[in-house]
Amino acid sequence: MTLQHSTAPAAHDASATPAWWRDAVVYQVYPRSFADSNGDGMGDLPGITARLPYIAGLGVDAIWLSPFYPSPQHDGGYDVSDYTDVDPRFGSLADADALIARAHELGLKVIVDIVPNHSSSEHELFQAALAAGPGSPERDMYVFAEGKGEHGELPPNNWTSIFHGEAWTRVTEPDGTPGQWYLHLFDTTQPDWNWENPAVHELFERVLRFWLDRGADGFRVDVAHGMVKPEGLPDAQVNSEGLIDIPEGEVPIYFDNDGVVDIYRQWRPILDSYEGDRMMVLEAWIPEHRLPQYIGQDRAHQSFNFGFLQARWGVETMRRAIEKPLALADAVDSPTTWVLSNHDVIRHATRYGFAPDHRFGEGLSREEVPDAELGLLRARAASLLMLALPGSAYLYQGEELGLPEVADIPDELREDPAHKRAGVPGRDGCRVPLPWQQDAPAFGFSPTGESWLPQPEVFGQLAADAQEGVEGSTLELYRTAIRLRSELGLGRPTAPLAFLEDLPAPVLGLTRGDVVVLVNTGEEDLELPTHLREAELLVASAPSAPGTLPADTTLWLRRR
Repeated sequence: MTLQHSTAPAAHDASATPAWWRDAVVYQVYPRSFADSNGDGMGDLPGITARLPYIAGLGVDAIWLSPFYPSPQHDGGYDVSDYTDVDPRFGSLADADALIARAHELGLKVIVDIVPNHSSSEHELFQAALAAGPGSPERDMYVFAEGKGEHGELPPNNWTSIFHGEAWTRVTEPDGTPGQWYLHLFDTTQPDWNWENPAVHELFERVLRFWLDRGADGFRVDVAHGMVKPEGLPDAQVNSEGLIDIPEGEVPIYFDNDGVVDIYRQWRPILDSYEGDRMMVLEAWIPEHRLPQYIGQDRAHQSFNFGFLQARWGVETMRRAIEKPLALADAVDSPTTWVLSNHDVIRHATRYGFAPDHRFGEGLSREEVPDAELGLLRARAASLLMLALPGSAYLYQGEELGLPEVADIPDELREDPAHKRAGVPGRDGCRVPLPWQQDAPAFGFSPTGESWLPQPEVFGQLAADAQEGVEGSTLELYRTAIRLRSELGLGRPTAPLAFLEDLPAPVLGLTRGDVVVLVNTGEEDLELPTHLREAELLVASAPSAPGTLPADTTLWLRRR
Protein backbone atom coordinates (compact mmCIF):
# COMPACT_ATOMS: atom_id res chain seq x y z
CA MET A 1 0.00 0.00 0.00
CA THR A 2 1.35 3.44 -0.94
CA LEU A 3 0.21 6.98 -0.33
CA GLN A 4 -0.35 9.53 -3.03
CA HIS A 5 -0.67 13.07 -1.75
CA SER A 6 -3.29 15.17 -3.47
CA THR A 7 -3.27 18.33 -1.42
CA ALA A 8 -1.15 20.20 1.09
CA PRO A 9 -2.14 22.56 3.89
CA ALA A 10 -3.46 25.91 2.72
CA ALA A 11 -1.15 28.88 2.87
CA HIS A 12 -3.14 31.13 5.20
CA ASP A 13 -1.56 32.42 8.42
CA ALA A 14 -1.43 29.47 10.81
CA SER A 15 -0.97 31.79 13.79
CA ALA A 16 -4.38 33.36 13.27
CA THR A 17 -7.65 31.71 14.27
CA PRO A 18 -9.16 30.32 11.06
CA ALA A 19 -12.38 31.98 9.94
CA TRP A 20 -15.39 29.93 11.06
CA TRP A 21 -16.60 29.25 7.53
CA ARG A 22 -13.38 27.49 6.51
CA ASP A 23 -14.35 24.23 8.20
CA ALA A 24 -17.99 24.79 9.19
CA VAL A 25 -20.75 22.24 9.04
CA VAL A 26 -23.77 24.19 7.77
CA TYR A 27 -27.36 22.97 8.08
CA GLN A 28 -29.78 24.16 5.39
CA VAL A 29 -33.30 25.03 6.53
CA TYR A 30 -36.07 25.22 3.92
CA PRO A 31 -38.53 27.35 5.94
CA ARG A 32 -41.77 26.15 4.34
CA SER A 33 -41.03 22.57 5.36
CA PHE A 34 -39.08 22.72 8.62
CA ALA A 35 -41.54 23.41 11.44
CA ASP A 36 -44.99 25.04 11.53
CA SER A 37 -45.75 26.92 14.75
CA ASN A 38 -49.22 28.28 13.99
CA GLY A 39 -50.91 25.27 12.43
CA ASP A 40 -51.52 26.63 8.93
CA GLY A 41 -49.56 23.79 7.34
CA MET A 42 -46.59 25.92 6.26
CA GLY A 43 -43.35 26.19 8.19
CA ASP A 44 -42.42 29.55 9.66
CA LEU A 45 -39.67 31.46 11.47
CA PRO A 46 -41.01 30.90 15.01
CA GLY A 47 -41.13 27.19 14.20
CA ILE A 48 -37.48 27.27 13.18
CA THR A 49 -36.53 29.22 16.31
CA ALA A 50 -38.24 26.65 18.53
CA ARG A 51 -36.24 23.85 16.86
CA LEU A 52 -32.85 25.57 16.94
CA PRO A 53 -31.73 23.48 19.96
CA TYR A 54 -32.19 20.37 17.81
CA ILE A 55 -29.97 21.84 15.10
CA ALA A 56 -27.37 22.93 17.65
CA GLY A 57 -27.55 19.43 19.13
CA LEU A 58 -26.35 17.99 15.84
CA GLY A 59 -23.07 19.78 16.46
CA VAL A 60 -23.24 21.96 13.36
CA ASP A 61 -21.73 25.44 13.22
CA ALA A 62 -24.26 27.40 11.16
CA ILE A 63 -27.69 27.39 9.56
CA TRP A 64 -28.51 28.52 6.04
CA LEU A 65 -32.06 29.80 5.63
CA SER A 66 -33.67 29.48 2.21
CA PRO A 67 -35.71 32.60 1.30
CA PHE A 68 -38.31 33.80 3.78
CA TYR A 69 -38.94 37.16 2.06
CA PRO A 70 -42.32 38.41 0.82
CA SER A 71 -43.11 36.39 -2.28
CA PRO A 72 -46.09 35.10 -4.25
CA GLN A 73 -44.35 31.71 -3.88
CA HIS A 74 -44.40 30.77 -7.55
CA ASP A 75 -40.92 29.28 -7.07
CA GLY A 76 -40.77 28.36 -3.41
CA GLY A 77 -39.81 31.87 -2.32
CA TYR A 78 -37.06 32.35 -4.89
CA ASP A 79 -39.37 34.85 -6.57
CA VAL A 80 -38.77 37.74 -4.16
CA SER A 81 -41.07 40.75 -4.08
CA ASP A 82 -39.26 42.54 -1.21
CA TYR A 83 -35.68 41.75 -0.17
CA THR A 84 -35.85 43.59 3.15
CA ASP A 85 -38.90 42.12 4.85
CA VAL A 86 -40.43 38.79 5.88
CA ASP A 87 -43.38 37.11 4.20
CA PRO A 88 -46.35 37.19 6.62
CA ARG A 89 -46.75 33.45 6.07
CA PHE A 90 -43.37 33.01 7.74
CA GLY A 91 -43.66 35.71 10.39
CA SER A 92 -42.24 39.20 10.74
CA LEU A 93 -38.95 41.06 10.87
CA ALA A 94 -39.19 40.80 14.64
CA ASP A 95 -39.36 37.00 14.23
CA ALA A 96 -36.27 37.10 11.99
CA ASP A 97 -34.42 39.15 14.59
CA ALA A 98 -35.46 36.70 17.32
CA LEU A 99 -34.30 33.74 15.23
CA ILE A 100 -30.88 35.30 14.57
CA ALA A 101 -30.47 36.24 18.23
CA ARG A 102 -31.42 32.76 19.47
CA ALA A 103 -29.13 31.10 16.94
CA HIS A 104 -26.24 33.24 18.15
CA GLU A 105 -27.04 32.34 21.76
CA LEU A 106 -26.70 28.67 20.77
CA GLY A 107 -23.40 29.30 18.98
CA LEU A 108 -24.85 29.03 15.50
CA LYS A 109 -23.98 31.39 12.66
CA VAL A 110 -26.80 32.42 10.32
CA ILE A 111 -26.51 32.47 6.52
CA VAL A 112 -29.40 33.99 4.57
CA ASP A 113 -30.25 33.41 0.93
CA ILE A 114 -29.95 36.31 -1.48
CA VAL A 115 -31.51 36.10 -4.95
CA PRO A 116 -29.78 38.64 -7.24
CA ASN A 117 -30.40 37.20 -10.71
CA HIS A 118 -34.13 37.89 -10.75
CA SER A 119 -37.02 39.20 -8.67
CA SER A 120 -40.70 38.41 -8.55
CA SER A 121 -42.82 39.97 -11.25
CA GLU A 122 -44.77 41.44 -8.33
CA HIS A 123 -41.74 43.41 -7.11
CA GLU A 124 -42.65 47.09 -7.06
CA LEU A 125 -39.72 47.93 -9.33
CA PHE A 126 -40.88 45.50 -12.01
CA GLN A 127 -44.41 46.83 -11.77
CA ALA A 128 -42.95 50.33 -12.17
CA ALA A 129 -41.01 49.13 -15.21
CA LEU A 130 -44.17 47.82 -16.84
CA ALA A 131 -46.00 51.06 -16.17
CA ALA A 132 -43.20 53.38 -17.33
CA GLY A 133 -42.71 51.96 -20.81
CA PRO A 134 -39.74 51.51 -23.17
CA GLY A 135 -36.67 53.68 -22.71
CA SER A 136 -37.51 54.67 -19.14
CA PRO A 137 -35.11 54.46 -16.18
CA GLU A 138 -37.63 52.16 -14.49
CA ARG A 139 -37.58 49.66 -17.35
CA ASP A 140 -33.78 49.76 -17.44
CA MET A 141 -33.74 48.00 -14.05
CA TYR A 142 -34.63 44.75 -15.86
CA VAL A 143 -33.62 43.07 -19.12
CA PHE A 144 -36.11 44.28 -21.71
CA ALA A 145 -35.56 44.05 -25.46
CA GLU A 146 -37.39 44.59 -28.73
CA GLY A 147 -38.70 41.50 -30.45
CA LYS A 148 -37.67 40.18 -33.84
CA GLY A 149 -39.96 39.83 -36.84
CA GLU A 150 -41.84 42.47 -38.82
CA HIS A 151 -43.88 43.57 -35.84
CA GLY A 152 -41.62 42.45 -32.99
CA GLU A 153 -43.74 39.35 -32.57
CA LEU A 154 -40.78 36.99 -32.12
CA PRO A 155 -38.56 36.73 -29.01
CA PRO A 156 -35.31 38.76 -29.08
CA ASN A 157 -33.27 35.55 -29.23
CA ASN A 158 -33.59 31.78 -28.95
CA TRP A 159 -32.76 31.38 -25.27
CA THR A 160 -34.82 28.86 -23.32
CA SER A 161 -35.75 28.80 -19.65
CA ILE A 162 -34.14 26.53 -17.05
CA PHE A 163 -37.73 25.62 -16.22
CA HIS A 164 -38.39 24.69 -19.90
CA GLY A 165 -40.00 26.74 -22.66
CA GLU A 166 -38.99 30.19 -23.87
CA ALA A 167 -36.98 32.56 -21.69
CA TRP A 168 -38.87 35.63 -22.93
CA THR A 169 -42.35 37.01 -22.38
CA ARG A 170 -43.90 39.86 -24.33
CA VAL A 171 -45.62 42.64 -22.40
CA THR A 172 -48.57 44.80 -23.19
CA GLU A 173 -47.47 48.43 -23.09
CA PRO A 174 -49.30 51.10 -21.06
CA ASP A 175 -51.15 52.19 -24.22
CA GLY A 176 -52.49 48.65 -24.74
CA THR A 177 -50.27 47.67 -27.69
CA PRO A 178 -48.00 44.60 -27.84
CA GLY A 179 -44.58 45.77 -26.77
CA GLN A 180 -41.15 44.72 -25.61
CA TRP A 181 -40.10 41.37 -24.26
CA TYR A 182 -38.58 40.74 -20.82
CA LEU A 183 -36.06 38.04 -20.00
CA HIS A 184 -36.73 35.37 -17.40
CA LEU A 185 -34.18 32.59 -17.29
CA PHE A 186 -36.51 30.81 -14.90
CA ASP A 187 -40.30 31.21 -14.57
CA THR A 188 -42.29 33.95 -16.31
CA THR A 189 -42.89 35.37 -12.83
CA GLN A 190 -39.13 35.83 -12.29
CA PRO A 191 -37.86 38.68 -14.50
CA ASP A 192 -34.07 39.07 -14.67
CA TRP A 193 -32.43 42.17 -13.22
CA ASN A 194 -30.29 44.27 -15.56
CA TRP A 195 -26.85 44.23 -13.96
CA GLU A 196 -25.55 46.64 -16.60
CA ASN A 197 -27.45 49.30 -14.63
CA PRO A 198 -25.52 50.80 -11.66
CA ALA A 199 -28.82 51.28 -9.85
CA VAL A 200 -29.17 47.49 -9.58
CA HIS A 201 -25.73 47.28 -7.97
CA GLU A 202 -26.72 49.98 -5.48
CA LEU A 203 -29.97 48.18 -4.68
CA PHE A 204 -28.26 44.94 -3.74
CA GLU A 205 -25.51 46.64 -1.78
CA ARG A 206 -28.28 48.12 0.37
CA VAL A 207 -29.85 44.67 0.72
CA LEU A 208 -26.55 43.17 1.88
CA ARG A 209 -26.08 45.86 4.49
CA PHE A 210 -29.68 45.51 5.68
CA TRP A 211 -29.18 41.87 6.66
CA LEU A 212 -25.60 42.31 7.86
CA ASP A 213 -26.81 45.07 10.17
CA ARG A 214 -29.43 42.67 11.54
CA GLY A 215 -26.76 40.13 12.41
CA ALA A 216 -26.58 37.84 9.39
CA ASP A 217 -23.20 36.10 9.27
CA GLY A 218 -23.21 35.47 5.57
CA PHE A 219 -25.08 34.92 2.33
CA ARG A 220 -25.78 32.01 0.06
CA VAL A 221 -25.98 33.58 -3.42
CA ASP A 222 -28.64 32.05 -5.67
CA VAL A 223 -27.83 31.53 -9.37
CA ALA A 224 -24.47 33.10 -8.61
CA HIS A 225 -23.21 32.55 -12.17
CA GLY A 226 -26.17 34.15 -13.89
CA MET A 227 -26.52 37.89 -13.36
CA VAL A 228 -24.43 39.27 -16.24
CA LYS A 229 -25.64 38.40 -19.73
CA PRO A 230 -23.47 38.32 -22.89
CA GLU A 231 -23.26 41.63 -24.70
CA GLY A 232 -25.87 42.03 -27.41
CA LEU A 233 -27.93 39.06 -26.18
CA PRO A 234 -26.81 36.81 -29.07
CA ASP A 235 -28.58 33.63 -30.12
CA ALA A 236 -27.24 30.40 -28.69
CA GLN A 237 -26.01 27.68 -31.01
CA VAL A 238 -28.50 24.88 -31.55
CA ASN A 239 -28.04 21.19 -32.24
CA SER A 240 -29.61 19.02 -34.92
CA GLU A 241 -32.80 18.76 -32.86
CA GLY A 242 -33.14 22.52 -32.69
CA LEU A 243 -32.31 22.62 -28.99
CA ILE A 244 -29.70 24.89 -27.42
CA ASP A 245 -26.37 23.13 -27.79
CA ILE A 246 -24.51 22.90 -24.48
CA PRO A 247 -21.19 21.03 -24.80
CA GLU A 248 -20.59 18.48 -22.03
CA GLY A 249 -19.19 20.16 -18.94
CA GLU A 250 -20.18 23.65 -20.10
CA VAL A 251 -23.15 25.93 -19.36
CA PRO A 252 -25.68 27.83 -21.50
CA ILE A 253 -24.54 31.06 -23.16
CA TYR A 254 -26.35 33.21 -20.60
CA PHE A 255 -24.41 31.81 -17.63
CA ASP A 256 -20.82 32.20 -16.38
CA ASN A 257 -19.97 35.47 -18.09
CA ASP A 258 -16.86 37.22 -16.78
CA GLY A 259 -18.66 40.31 -15.50
CA VAL A 260 -20.33 38.24 -12.78
CA VAL A 261 -17.07 38.04 -10.83
CA ASP A 262 -16.85 41.84 -10.71
CA ILE A 263 -20.03 41.84 -8.63
CA TYR A 264 -18.34 39.72 -5.96
CA ARG A 265 -15.32 42.01 -6.04
CA GLN A 266 -17.74 44.82 -5.15
CA TRP A 267 -19.48 42.83 -2.44
CA ARG A 268 -16.38 41.46 -0.71
CA PRO A 269 -15.29 44.79 0.85
CA ILE A 270 -18.81 45.23 2.24
CA LEU A 271 -18.64 41.90 4.05
CA ASP A 272 -15.06 42.53 5.15
CA SER A 273 -16.10 45.84 6.73
CA TYR A 274 -18.20 43.98 9.33
CA GLU A 275 -16.80 42.16 12.35
CA GLY A 276 -17.10 38.41 12.68
CA ASP A 277 -15.81 36.97 9.41
CA ARG A 278 -18.97 37.55 7.37
CA MET A 279 -18.97 35.39 4.24
CA MET A 280 -20.69 34.43 1.00
CA VAL A 281 -21.01 31.05 -0.64
CA LEU A 282 -22.03 30.83 -4.29
CA GLU A 283 -24.55 28.55 -5.92
CA ALA A 284 -22.59 28.51 -9.16
CA TRP A 285 -23.20 25.58 -11.50
CA ILE A 286 -20.07 26.27 -13.52
CA PRO A 287 -17.43 24.17 -15.27
CA GLU A 288 -15.01 22.91 -12.63
CA HIS A 289 -12.01 24.69 -14.12
CA ARG A 290 -13.80 28.03 -13.70
CA LEU A 291 -14.02 27.73 -9.92
CA PRO A 292 -10.84 29.73 -9.17
CA GLN A 293 -12.27 32.69 -11.10
CA TYR A 294 -15.08 33.07 -8.56
CA ILE A 295 -13.37 32.61 -5.20
CA GLY A 296 -10.36 34.12 -3.49
CA GLN A 297 -9.20 36.94 -1.25
CA ASP A 298 -10.98 39.67 -3.24
CA ARG A 299 -13.96 37.66 -4.44
CA ALA A 300 -16.42 35.18 -2.92
CA HIS A 301 -15.29 33.09 0.01
CA GLN A 302 -16.65 29.78 -1.27
CA SER A 303 -18.58 28.17 -4.11
CA PHE A 304 -20.51 24.94 -3.88
CA ASN A 305 -18.70 21.89 -5.20
CA PHE A 306 -21.52 20.25 -7.13
CA GLY A 307 -19.20 17.70 -8.72
CA PHE A 308 -19.21 15.76 -5.46
CA LEU A 309 -23.02 15.74 -5.43
CA GLN A 310 -23.11 14.52 -9.03
CA ALA A 311 -20.47 11.80 -8.65
CA ARG A 312 -21.73 8.28 -9.20
CA TRP A 313 -21.13 5.60 -6.60
CA GLY A 314 -17.67 4.22 -7.30
CA VAL A 315 -14.00 4.72 -6.52
CA GLU A 316 -12.93 6.51 -9.70
CA THR A 317 -15.80 8.99 -9.87
CA MET A 318 -15.81 9.77 -6.15
CA ARG A 319 -12.05 10.17 -5.97
CA ARG A 320 -12.04 12.59 -8.86
CA ALA A 321 -14.88 14.56 -7.25
CA ILE A 322 -12.65 15.02 -4.19
CA GLU A 323 -9.21 15.42 -5.71
CA LYS A 324 -9.75 18.04 -8.39
CA PRO A 325 -11.91 20.51 -6.41
CA LEU A 326 -9.43 20.41 -3.54
CA ALA A 327 -6.59 21.35 -5.86
CA LEU A 328 -8.58 24.13 -7.54
CA ALA A 329 -9.70 25.67 -4.26
CA ASP A 330 -6.26 25.39 -2.67
CA ALA A 331 -4.82 27.33 -5.60
CA VAL A 332 -6.73 30.42 -4.40
CA ASP A 333 -6.54 29.62 -0.66
CA SER A 334 -10.21 28.86 -0.32
CA PRO A 335 -11.69 25.82 1.44
CA THR A 336 -13.69 23.41 -0.66
CA THR A 337 -17.36 22.87 0.11
CA TRP A 338 -19.02 19.47 0.13
CA VAL A 339 -22.72 18.83 -0.40
CA LEU A 340 -24.82 15.76 -1.20
CA SER A 341 -28.40 17.09 -1.01
CA ASN A 342 -30.26 20.37 -1.12
CA HIS A 343 -33.69 21.77 -1.98
CA ASP A 344 -33.07 21.49 -5.75
CA VAL A 345 -31.98 17.87 -6.18
CA ILE A 346 -33.25 14.35 -5.52
CA ARG A 347 -32.31 13.39 -1.96
CA HIS A 348 -29.17 11.28 -1.91
CA ALA A 349 -30.80 8.49 0.12
CA THR A 350 -32.87 7.92 -3.02
CA ARG A 351 -30.29 8.75 -5.70
CA TYR A 352 -27.92 6.07 -4.47
CA GLY A 353 -30.73 3.52 -4.71
CA PHE A 354 -30.50 3.53 -8.48
CA ALA A 355 -27.76 1.49 -10.11
CA PRO A 356 -25.90 2.35 -12.18
CA ASP A 357 -27.84 5.54 -12.95
CA HIS A 358 -27.36 8.55 -10.71
CA ARG A 359 -29.72 11.20 -12.06
CA PHE A 360 -30.05 14.08 -9.63
CA GLY A 361 -32.34 16.63 -11.32
CA GLU A 362 -35.97 17.03 -12.49
CA GLY A 363 -37.40 15.06 -9.56
CA LEU A 364 -38.53 11.46 -9.12
CA SER A 365 -41.47 10.03 -11.07
CA ARG A 366 -43.90 7.52 -9.60
CA GLU A 367 -42.67 4.91 -12.08
CA GLU A 368 -39.11 5.05 -10.76
CA VAL A 369 -38.68 2.68 -7.84
CA PRO A 370 -35.25 2.84 -6.21
CA ASP A 371 -33.83 0.25 -3.84
CA ALA A 372 -34.58 2.17 -0.63
CA GLU A 373 -32.43 -0.04 1.60
CA LEU A 374 -29.43 0.19 -0.72
CA GLY A 375 -29.96 3.93 -1.18
CA LEU A 376 -29.89 4.65 2.54
CA LEU A 377 -26.92 2.35 3.08
CA ARG A 378 -24.88 4.17 0.45
CA ALA A 379 -26.14 7.58 1.52
CA ARG A 380 -24.89 6.99 5.06
CA ALA A 381 -21.54 5.87 3.67
CA ALA A 382 -21.27 8.88 1.37
CA SER A 383 -22.17 11.26 4.21
CA LEU A 384 -19.49 9.76 6.45
CA LEU A 385 -16.95 10.20 3.64
CA MET A 386 -18.05 13.81 3.14
CA LEU A 387 -17.69 14.68 6.82
CA ALA A 388 -14.09 13.44 6.81
CA LEU A 389 -12.99 15.86 4.09
CA PRO A 390 -11.25 19.21 4.63
CA GLY A 391 -13.36 22.33 4.09
CA SER A 392 -17.02 23.07 4.76
CA ALA A 393 -19.86 20.55 4.67
CA TYR A 394 -23.42 21.61 3.85
CA LEU A 395 -26.27 19.41 5.04
CA TYR A 396 -29.90 19.60 3.89
CA GLN A 397 -32.66 19.34 6.46
CA GLY A 398 -33.82 15.77 6.92
CA GLU A 399 -30.78 14.06 5.47
CA GLU A 400 -29.67 13.40 9.05
CA LEU A 401 -32.87 11.35 9.36
CA GLY A 402 -32.22 9.44 6.14
CA LEU A 403 -35.32 10.88 4.47
CA PRO A 404 -35.99 9.63 0.93
CA GLU A 405 -37.31 11.60 -2.02
CA VAL A 406 -41.11 11.51 -2.14
CA ALA A 407 -42.54 10.55 -5.53
CA ASP A 408 -46.19 10.02 -4.64
CA ILE A 409 -47.39 13.63 -4.58
CA PRO A 410 -50.65 14.39 -6.39
CA ASP A 411 -49.98 16.54 -9.43
CA GLU A 412 -52.47 19.16 -8.28
CA LEU A 413 -50.42 19.72 -5.12
CA ARG A 414 -47.08 20.09 -6.85
CA GLU A 415 -45.81 23.67 -6.92
CA ASP A 416 -42.50 23.46 -8.76
CA PRO A 417 -42.70 25.70 -11.87
CA ALA A 418 -40.79 23.09 -13.89
CA HIS A 419 -43.67 20.68 -13.25
CA LYS A 420 -46.25 23.27 -14.24
CA ARG A 421 -44.37 24.30 -17.39
CA ALA A 422 -43.15 20.93 -18.63
CA GLY A 423 -44.86 18.18 -16.66
CA VAL A 424 -41.61 16.83 -15.14
CA PRO A 425 -41.95 15.67 -11.50
CA GLY A 426 -40.01 18.68 -10.24
CA ARG A 427 -38.37 19.39 -6.91
CA ASP A 428 -41.32 19.11 -4.54
CA GLY A 429 -40.28 15.57 -3.60
CA CYS A 430 -37.27 16.80 -1.64
CA ARG A 431 -39.27 19.58 0.04
CA VAL A 432 -41.88 17.52 1.89
CA PRO A 433 -42.24 18.75 5.52
CA LEU A 434 -40.04 17.10 8.13
CA PRO A 435 -41.21 14.40 10.56
CA TRP A 436 -40.45 15.31 14.18
CA GLN A 437 -42.68 12.93 16.16
CA GLN A 438 -43.62 9.43 15.12
CA ASP A 439 -47.13 9.44 16.61
CA ALA A 440 -48.16 13.11 16.26
CA PRO A 441 -50.38 14.75 13.62
CA ALA A 442 -48.30 15.58 10.53
CA PHE A 443 -45.53 13.73 12.39
CA GLY A 444 -45.08 16.79 14.59
CA PHE A 445 -44.53 19.25 11.74
CA SER A 446 -47.74 21.13 12.56
CA PRO A 447 -49.89 21.15 15.72
CA THR A 448 -53.05 20.83 13.60
CA GLY A 449 -51.89 18.04 11.33
CA GLU A 450 -51.90 20.37 8.34
CA SER A 451 -49.03 20.01 5.85
CA TRP A 452 -48.63 21.87 2.56
CA LEU A 453 -47.37 18.65 0.98
CA PRO A 454 -48.42 15.15 2.09
CA GLN A 455 -45.91 13.13 4.11
CA PRO A 456 -45.54 9.41 3.34
CA GLU A 457 -46.00 6.74 6.02
CA VAL A 458 -42.29 5.92 6.06
CA PHE A 459 -41.61 9.37 7.49
CA GLY A 460 -43.09 8.16 10.78
CA GLN A 461 -40.45 5.46 11.12
CA LEU A 462 -37.76 8.05 10.34
CA ALA A 463 -39.08 10.78 12.65
CA ALA A 464 -36.54 12.53 14.84
CA ASP A 465 -38.00 11.18 18.11
CA ALA A 466 -37.96 7.63 16.70
CA GLN A 467 -34.21 7.92 16.12
CA GLU A 468 -33.25 9.94 19.18
CA GLY A 469 -30.74 7.99 21.27
CA VAL A 470 -31.11 4.86 19.12
CA GLU A 471 -27.71 3.32 18.49
CA GLY A 472 -27.07 2.91 14.79
CA SER A 473 -29.81 5.34 13.69
CA THR A 474 -28.97 7.79 10.94
CA LEU A 475 -29.55 10.71 13.32
CA GLU A 476 -27.05 9.36 15.84
CA LEU A 477 -24.58 8.54 13.05
CA TYR A 478 -24.62 12.19 11.97
CA ARG A 479 -24.23 13.43 15.54
CA THR A 480 -21.29 11.11 16.15
CA ALA A 481 -19.56 11.93 12.88
CA ILE A 482 -19.99 15.71 13.30
CA ARG A 483 -18.64 15.52 16.87
CA LEU A 484 -15.62 13.47 15.82
CA ARG A 485 -15.02 15.73 12.84
CA SER A 486 -14.74 18.68 15.23
CA GLU A 487 -12.66 16.86 17.86
CA LEU A 488 -10.22 15.49 15.28
CA GLY A 489 -10.04 18.70 13.22
CA LEU A 490 -10.99 16.88 10.04
CA GLY A 491 -12.45 19.99 8.46
CA ARG A 492 -9.17 21.85 8.75
CA PRO A 493 -6.32 21.64 6.23
CA THR A 494 -3.61 21.10 8.86
CA ALA A 495 -3.55 17.35 8.20
CA PRO A 496 -2.96 16.87 4.47
CA LEU A 497 -5.33 14.56 2.66
CA ALA A 498 -3.61 11.60 1.02
CA PHE A 499 -5.24 8.84 -1.02
CA LEU A 500 -4.33 5.24 -0.29
CA GLU A 501 -3.16 3.19 -3.24
CA ASP A 502 -2.96 -0.60 -3.73
CA LEU A 503 -6.33 -1.21 -2.10
CA PRO A 504 -8.87 -3.68 -3.50
CA ALA A 505 -10.55 -2.23 -6.59
CA PRO A 506 -13.89 -1.33 -4.95
CA VAL A 507 -12.28 0.49 -2.00
CA LEU A 508 -11.66 4.22 -1.82
CA GLY A 509 -9.18 5.02 0.93
CA LEU A 510 -7.69 8.23 2.25
CA THR A 511 -5.91 9.49 5.34
CA ARG A 512 -6.29 12.64 7.41
CA GLY A 513 -3.35 12.60 9.83
CA ASP A 514 -3.71 9.39 11.85
CA VAL A 515 -7.33 8.88 10.74
CA VAL A 516 -7.93 6.41 7.91
CA VAL A 517 -11.17 6.58 5.92
CA LEU A 518 -12.19 3.52 3.90
CA VAL A 519 -15.23 3.29 1.61
CA ASN A 520 -16.22 -0.08 0.18
CA THR A 521 -18.20 0.73 -2.96
CA GLY A 522 -18.49 -2.94 -3.90
CA GLU A 523 -21.17 -5.56 -3.30
CA GLU A 524 -19.08 -7.91 -1.15
CA ASP A 525 -17.71 -7.59 2.38
CA LEU A 526 -13.92 -7.37 2.46
CA GLU A 527 -11.21 -7.99 5.02
CA LEU A 528 -9.35 -4.95 6.29
CA PRO A 529 -5.70 -4.65 5.25
CA THR A 530 -3.51 -6.50 7.74
CA HIS A 531 -1.89 -3.38 9.20
CA LEU A 532 -5.32 -1.84 9.95
CA ARG A 533 -6.95 -4.78 11.70
CA GLU A 534 -5.77 -3.52 15.08
CA ALA A 535 -6.76 0.09 14.35
CA GLU A 536 -9.37 1.75 16.56
CA LEU A 537 -12.80 1.92 14.95
CA LEU A 538 -14.07 5.47 15.43
CA VAL A 539 -17.34 5.25 13.53
CA ALA A 540 -18.94 3.07 10.86
CA SER A 541 -21.79 3.91 8.52
CA ALA A 542 -23.19 0.37 8.96
CA PRO A 543 -22.64 -2.47 11.45
CA SER A 544 -19.13 -3.82 11.04
CA ALA A 545 -17.58 -6.98 12.45
CA PRO A 546 -13.97 -6.67 13.67
CA GLY A 547 -11.48 -6.80 10.82
CA THR A 548 -14.08 -6.38 8.07
CA LEU A 549 -15.14 -3.61 5.70
CA PRO A 550 -18.77 -4.36 4.77
CA ALA A 551 -20.18 -3.64 1.32
CA ASP A 552 -21.43 -0.09 0.72
CA THR A 553 -19.95 1.05 4.01
CA THR A 554 -17.52 3.72 5.23
CA LEU A 555 -15.25 3.29 8.24
CA TRP A 556 -13.19 5.84 10.14
CA LEU A 557 -10.20 4.16 11.77
CA ARG A 558 -7.44 5.55 13.94
CA ARG A 559 -4.06 3.90 13.70
CA ARG A 560 -2.75 2.84 17.09
